[in-house]
Amino acid sequence: MKHELTYEQAYAELTGIIKELEDETISVDKLTLRVKRAMELIRYCREKLLLTEKEINELITE
Repeated sequence: MKHELTYEQAYAELTGIIKELEDETISVDKLTLRVKRAMELIRYCREKLLLTEKEINELITE
């Protein structure tokens, strides 16, 4: 990610990409780029969720 996204922004963008793929509104020329971006967003969201879970668990155990 070039700039810090919020989880909500990343999720919204990912949802938009998924909708394009499901609706088949994306051109073949852009398909690879959109799938790559979706993978970046999935990684980002997963990392954000894991970090949040870790922080919450640390707070609970204090």
